[in-house]
Amino acid sequence: MSIVILVVCIYFIALFLLAQVLADNSIVDIAWGLGFIVVALTGFLVNQNTTPASVITLILVVIWGLRLAIHLGKRNIGKGEDYRYVNMRKRWGSKYARLKAFLNVFVLQGVLLMIVSLPILLVNTGTSTVVGWWTILGIIIWVIGFGYEVIGDYQLAQFKKNPENKGKLLTTGLWSTTRHPNYFGEALAWWGVFLVTLNESRNMWGIIGPIVITLLLLFVSGVPLLEKKYKDRPDFKAYAKKTAKFVPFIGKKGV
Repeated sequence: MSIVILVVCIYFIALFLLAQVLADNSIVDIAWGLGFIVVALTGFLVNQNTTPASVITLILVVIWGLRLAIHLGKRNIGKGEDYRYVNMRKRWGSKYARLKAFLNVFVLQGVLLMIVSLPILLVNTGTSTVVGWWTILGIIIWVIGFGYEVIGDYQLAQFKKNPENKGKLLTTGLWSTTRHPNYFGEALAWWGVFLVTLNESRNMWGIIGPIVITLLLLFVSGVPLLEKKYKDRPDFKAYAKKTAKFVPFIGKKGV
């Protein structure tokens, strides 16, 4: 595990340096998904006891991470620094801005990435070759979550391509089942990964990973930022009254 931590530290330091050259701290968003691949691949290569669970986990994480990085890269590259990071710069001021960026963006995301990666770290240090019903269930849940995330992002991208939809809200397709299908899908995918890694009882500690990513998306970095952005719009209020906030259909409705 120490080697994985070292590689992740190098990865985020390199990202920080690149961000300073580009004057764009938001590149960390594109690097987020790739960071999990770094963890999974490093742990897999260092581990001397490859297991079915570690192989499946690696495959799922690589697919998820590459898809997210490519999606965000297409969306963000060439558009300048994301407004969230611009606002951070304004709050920080010019004094110690780079140090604050390093600690509040890159170090923080590196720590969070390692916590969310706990199931990956555990499965890559295990020896059990058991494949149980939970493995199949985990793959199914991951596929559903990944599908929700990918289709949700695709539907939103297609919606925004139409000039007639400028300033409007997408309320159809998966977006009629939850206000944040991409975030819900991401959380569900990580619960699927966790189940796949349960080939040993000690790996139950990995539940910390999906819990943390779910809480982050629901209460910190995902849903709250977008909800705050649209909360005063009448059309969003009407949409929120009839559409679940996070969990499709059964989630809490309203602003």
